Amino acid sequence: MLDETIISKAILETYNKKLINCLNLDVAIAGAGPAGIVASYYMAKAGLNVAIFERKLSPGGGMWGGGMMFNQIVVQENALEVLNEFDISHEEYQKNYYVADSVEAMSKLLAKAMSSGVKIFNCMSVEDTLIINNTVKGFVINWSPVEIAGLHVDPLTVKSRYAIEATGHPLEVLTVLEKKAGAKLKTKTGKIMGEMPMNADKAEKDTIKNTKEIYPGLFVVGMAANAAFGGPRMGPIFGGMLLSGKRASEIIIKKFKKGK
Repeated sequence: MLDETIISKAILETYNKKLINCLNLDVAIAGAGPAGIVASYYMAKAGLNVAIFERKLSPGGGMWGGGMMFNQIVVQENALEVLNEFDISHEEYQKNYYVADSVEAMSKLLAKAMSSGVKIFNCMSVEDTLIINNTVKGFVINWSPVEIAGLHVDPLTVKSRYAIEATGHPLEVLTVLEKKAGAKLKTKTGKIMGEMPMNADKAEKDTIKNTKEIYPGLFVVGMAANAAFGGPRMGPIFGGMLLSGKRASEIIIKKFKKGK
């Protein structure tokens, strides 16, 4: 016979244990879109303690919808290594254009990341950053429903060696950092430069080029990288997003190996 209070206790005890184990992280990521998930996978695979905080109920960002809710995505040839790493089925449409089912792609990205040890906390917003010695050292988190309802409920804090802004177009972390801390970013203007109109070819290249440390301790990936550095949007082609996540992981893993 099932006991309802044991069900509740099981959820509360195991969730609290999971969250407590993520209060001190190697890497904290804001946003569970494809770039953030790919980055988290490679870092966790390398042995780092990584957690993602996702505002929405369903992790995955915009990839679920493919292009205009036609749930197919396009990936160019140089990103096939990531599709293969995650066992994502794909077919060649024509030279340098490969098509994958967006639902399968996102499902496998999430499943493999979590199997590698990544912890994902959904319905949880990053509302601020923890700044120590002019360096981002973690996130200030709260429940998304609290934020939506406009309730005055104090947040909690997680510490991390490094943090990643992966919230995509809105740049939720950088916007708060710039507004509250007057942060001078590593962009041409020292500020958020904003997303430019569509140019898929340039955007795919810029997404990878702009994947870097934008403020001490804080990295940008995916569409967040382009929006921060003034790059164009790319639409439903995802090779740059996937490679951006991989690139961020390589940079951060290298820092850990050097003991920085």
